Amino acid sequence: MDQGDKYPSESGRRRFVKGVVGGAALAGVGASGAAAVNSATRSPGAGGGTTQAYAIENVDGPAPRGMPQIPVEIDSEGFLKGVWPEVKTEDQGGLSIQIAETEDFKGSGVTYSTEWYQYCGVESYAGINPDYDSDNYFRVGSNPGYGWESERYSEADKLHVDDFSDYQTWSNNIGQDGLGKPATGRWRSEDAENIIPIQLIKSEQVENLASQDPWLEASTSEGFVAWLNKCTHFCCVPKYKSEGSAKFNAENDVYCQCHQSVYDPFSIVQTLFVARPRPTG
Repeated sequence: MDQGDKYPSESGRRRFVKGVVGGAALAGVGASGAAAVNSATRSPGAGGGTTQAYAIENVDGPAPRGMPQIPVEIDSEGFLKGVWPEVKTEDQGGLSIQIAETEDFKGSGVTYSTEWYQYCGVESYAGINPDYDSDNYFRVGSNPGYGWESERYSEADKLHVDDFSDYQTWSNNIGQDGLGKPATGRWRSEDAENIIPIQLIKSEQVENLASQDPWLEASTSEGFVAWLNKCTHFCCVPKYKSEGSAKFNAENDVYCQCHQSVYDPFSIVQTLFVARPRPTG
């Protein structure tokens, strides 16, 4: 088997050519065309339409694009949280609609919006409402993805920077040691029926990238990068350095076991997609 073949014949999986037609068509939309796409694709509800977002790059498998990044900040006590955009009201079709959007996020030149997360049904989650009452901390979920989390935390505990101090040597015996230390969790999901899943990593690679890129300097902190952990293919929950990933050469990546989509957490790219509107009423 070719070492570069991530879909060996014995796996029974098909190779996918990722969204060449749809992706190329959207990528070529100009300013006037974007308005037409918005009009043609927007359903009743709040927001939605053609959206640019920063994401961890999809590098293999059927997923059409990367998973959207969540800007990270660290409070004065060392607890990790996701930054929520500025909440404001705008007129859409004669109606006053609340949105959450920050232009020129921390001087990066990037407009950061909750529309980044409006896919896979997440647009209907309570935590995506702009004014949802949340402290925005990353908290441990009911089923942590890594053994070290289960040993250190209880459900709903806030993730803390001190627990990532071994990030340069951490290993779960999958792939290369010392690339970074991951955690899974939830965000803006207190007392909510639906949980917004997140994953984050502290890595020296992230620190190096942030020193060279205005967006990453603004959206990462002390080597931490985070993203909404919903596969853009069929909305499963992938995992960094997960079981079975080595068979598809994804042992150092974020791997979705459902249909073998692979994401590179150390490659943050700009994506273009049609965000779904938030339900209203």
